[in-house]
Amino acid sequence: MNWGKKIIITMAAFMLFILALGAYMLSKQGNDTLVESNYYEKGLRYDEEYKQKANTFADHAEPVITVNPSQVIIRLKDSASYTLVLMRPSNARADKKQNGNTLGNSHLILVDRKPADKGLWYLDLKWKSNQKQYQYKKSITL
Repeated sequence: MNWGKKIIITMAAFMLFILALGAYMLSKQGNDTLVESNYYEKGLRYDEEYKQKANTFADHAEPVITVNPSQVIIRLKDSASYTLVLMRPSNARADKKQNGNTLGNSHLILVDRKPADKGLWYLDLKWKSNQKQYQYKKSITL
């Protein structure tokens, strides 16, 4: 085999490699959780979100988060109705959303940890208590 055939075979193998990588990237499209689908609407509501975070800070209403092997326990300052979103950065299909009211006199939110993957999660908690809106965001490790 002469050097001309070797160059042609090497170029063909490289082109196949590039085409395979391109096909792989196209098949993974849509699973990227770094970009949110409703980023424009979130930008329009930024002032609301800022005010809710400021309320949390001003009223010293930061929740206390405890992670144990079976569940995540979030304790709020007062009773509230809430929306909790746990987002998995590496897999958008694993995200969890939970709505409800706090439990008991300790004002607890209980989240079952069993079906959750281990690793980094983003916690986004919004709640309404005493006619005020609050929001708290934090990254946690399960």
